[in-house]
Amino acid sequence: MFFEMTVQIRVSDFQKGLQWYKTLLKREAELIPHDGFVEWEVISGCWLQLSVGVPAKGSGPLRLAVKDLEAERERVMKELCVEYFEIHSREEVGAKWATFMDPWENQIGFFEYIDKQEEKERIQLLNKNQSN
Repeated sequence: MFFEMTVQIRVSDFQKGLQWYKTLLKREAELIPHDGFVEWEVISGCWLQLSVGVPAKGSGPLRLAVKDLEAERERVMKELCVEYFEIHSREEVGAKWATFMDPWENQIGFFEYIDKQEEKERIQLLNKNQSN
């Protein structure tokens, strides 16, 4: 049985990377166990680790669910100087998605549920699981 997960992203300039990911996630890291390493609990039991090191170019993408993909695209373009990136969708897929790169060429992305009732149900389920 799996009950938690971590995803690690490496950056060559840790202080710049720390600022970049704090801006992306809109908050401070929860854990700083040692120099050159921090963690955010993105959702209950799902940790994003930022580590100093050689980036794993071409890996990913790590995609985060958002309620408004267009607004998040505009925010990261403005606040993080990310280049414009396309939003994709397919008729048979229940979400639209987009991928961009951090300054170290790690692939990051967002996705948004097209069916807002499904989105609401997913959020309610996550909230219920967090309270248990």
